[in-house]
Amino acid sequence: MNKTAIAIHGGAGTITRSSLTSTQETAYKAALQEAIELGHKALTQGKSAVEAVALAVGSLEDCPLFNAGRGSVFTKEGKHEMDAAIMCGKTLKAGAVAGVRSIKNPILLARTIMEHSEHVMLSGYGAEEFALNHGIAFAPERYFFDTFRFEQWSQVRDSDTYQLDHSENHDKKFGTVGAVAVDVHGNVAAATSTGGMTNKRYNRIGDTPVIGSGTYANNLTCAISCTGHGEYFMRAVVAYDVSCLMEYKGYTLQQACEEVVMKKLVALGGEGGLIAVTNAGEIALPFNSEGMYRASKTADQKTFTAIYK
Repeated sequence: MNKTAIAIHGGAGTITRSSLTSTQETAYKAALQEAIELGHKALTQGKSAVEAVALAVGSLEDCPLFNAGRGSVFTKEGKHEMDAAIMCGKTLKAGAVAGVRSIKNPILLARTIMEHSEHVMLSGYGAEEFALNHGIAFAPERYFFDTFRFEQWSQVRDSDTYQLDHSENHDKKFGTVGAVAVDVHGNVAAATSTGGMTNKRYNRIGDTPVIGSGTYANNLTCAISCTGHGEYFMRAVVAYDVSCLMEYKGYTLQQACEEVVMKKLVALGGEGGLIAVTNAGEIALPFNSEGMYRASKTADQKTFTAIYK
């Protein structure tokens, strides 16, 4: 049997000890712990990496602390537009959804697209129609309402500016959640979900649902889920770039992550990070920002959780 491993993230950015109270820190770590244990349990039960990452991300979507699913930020119109993607490293099949509203768990919709359609990405009303046809759960607007998110939006809603998810005015936080895993069969998978940017307009879509940019999985190399300023991650095709360095240049996972996250992205001005896992159970959690909500667990080892650099 292959050694199982799973890693998750809840966003990156300017996350310092001074920007979180001890109560907030405890809450974030508890949410990360719950999500990763849920995914890890699925792996120990012999379930697929796809199942594990979907469960972990679904748990983070249900937690209002993170900018995805229930905790999604407000758009310019005072609504919520969510993106998500999932990919199977064994088959290279993928599913993605962009700009959907009222979907309780966008990652579940992305998985359903991957498993029950001929398409990779659906968006907007069409994606919601597909969700209705496949019994995906919807939720009313009040489900997505959060006082902290509303106050974030209130600060900028009368302007033409958008802002990244943050906890204080001077802090930037890239609001995305994600998971990567390898199962007992040596298959890897990746999943990512986000509520986007506060006060965003024009149905802006970031890197999260773009296969190869924010999400990618390939048994030959690794599975990756990204978190950062999406425009830069799309320009750099970050997730696929890490995989390509491993496949075509023989880089190790750590070497590939170092090259892309710490060098290429930095040169472009891109801030953020990613989580990655190989089919051998190697894990990487690189980020060039001050912090990243993250957790990992390999086989029967103790769960690792961290926020700061």
